[in-house]
Amino acid sequence: MINYDNYLNKSLVDIKPSGIRKFFSIAEEMDNVISLGVGEPDFKTPWHIRQYGIDFLEQGKTRYTANAGLLELRKEISNYYARKYLIKYEPKDEILVTVGGSEGIDMAIRAVVCPGDEVLVVEPSFVCYKPIVEVCGGKAVPLVTKEENEFKLTANELRNAITDKTKLLILPYPNNPTGAIMTESELKEIAKVVIEKDILVLSDEIYSELTFTEEGHFSIASLNGMQERTIVINGFSKTYSMTGWRLGYALGPAPIIKQMTKLHQFAIMSAPTTSQQAAIDALKNGDDDIRKMKMDYDMRRRFTVDGFRKIGLDCFEPKGAFYVFPCIKSTGLTSEEFAERLIKSKRVAVVPGDAFGDCGEGYIRVSYCYSIDNIREAIRLIGEFVKELKDEG
Repeated sequence: MINYDNYLNKSLVDIKPSGIRKFFSIAEEMDNVISLGVGEPDFKTPWHIRQYGIDFLEQGKTRYTANAGLLELRKEISNYYARKYLIKYEPKDEILVTVGGSEGIDMAIRAVVCPGDEVLVVEPSFVCYKPIVEVCGGKAVPLVTKEENEFKLTANELRNAITDKTKLLILPYPNNPTGAIMTESELKEIAKVVIEKDILVLSDEIYSELTFTEEGHFSIASLNGMQERTIVINGFSKTYSMTGWRLGYALGPAPIIKQMTKLHQFAIMSAPTTSQQAAIDALKNGDDDIRKMKMDYDMRRRFTVDGFRKIGLDCFEPKGAFYVFPCIKSTGLTSEEFAERLIKSKRVAVVPGDAFGDCGEGYIRVSYCYSIDNIREAIRLIGEFVKELKDEG
């Protein structure tokens, strides 16, 4: 009998599975569950984007592309960031097309993090950053953000956390799970510290188009001195409702993108050809689709926040992404207990806040990228659950 513990990568074995997928799996095994746990838009990919991909399939254009992605697509990505954020990226050596934003994050961290390096991770945040850092032999150092500061990172908090081992700051705004955003003036203060301390930034901007303020999203890479030290991650999943197409991209300095492309070359070869073709049309002709979906998300956002407040749970008002992060401390349950008892008694699936870092304890993440009917019914059932807990007490 083989003892596989002797063969497996210990740093990987020690990492806990995703807390998001745990409750998604539980929901899949139960009937009639309203799941508000996964960030999966309920919109179909716009028809003109699907049609563009179908046309290329019918023409038999199914071969590999260049490792870095179709040059035409990279040019359109460059055009997109130029018109949206006034940043110019060279399509040939500063852009890499990846299999979703998640692969871009993985390639970026692996390209720059060495054993012993410290990586500052803003928390609460998406579940993948810390595990990838640890698999690389780096040390993930949490930068805890607080609700009273609207879950924003402050320059003082950043400065105090930097040591002589710090190499990278992971800056995930708009934020998953809190929905927090960072404004231009706030990012300018962060940039001053980054430049002063000579570290790199990984800016995860996958929710950039879902920023519900008049000013919209602001990219830290657009600030003076920051493009040369920032790796931007973005993609098509959230913006164009293209989750299953598995397509993202990374933007950054040519020397870093070169090493990321090398990793991508050995691990992936190239992103799916049909997805890349469809993404060209998304960037060229998808602005109206973005506006329509964003308006709908904004309506759901306001409805969801208001709903949680009406049932007696404090709820921070998110300004980005498509999540709310209500506080459940008043119930006396831990985040895990709340989520487990809720799904068993009311068949509503949410994600415990501690899945996004220890500082997420006392909160739950609820996605509002589902139909308004499902959201309304889920909030009603959560309200019943909260009332029952109070009656128990």
